[in-house]
Amino acid sequence: MSEAKRQQRAPGEGGRLWAWAFKYLAGPAEGVQGAVQGGSTQAREAWKRDLENRKRWSREQRERKRAERAARRAER
Repeated sequence: MSEAKRQQRAPGEGGRLWAWAFKYLAGPAEGVQGAVQGGSTQAREAWKRDLENRKRWSREQRERKRAERAARRAER
C-alpha cells in the first residue's frame, strides 16, 4: 500500500479487528427509539418491578440458605 492510500488513524483507534468487533459485537443499536432516555414510562415501571422481583427472590434465597445452615448446625 502506498503512503497516499493509507489513512492516518488517531492513537488508540485500533485496526481492522477493533473495527469489526465494534461493528458486530459492541456497535450502536440501530432503529431503537428513545433507548438512551429509557423508553416509555410503562417500560421503566416494568423494569423497576422486574428489578424489585429479582432482588426479592435473591433475598429469599439468601434467607433460605441461611436457615438451612442454621438447621444443620443445630443438628450437630
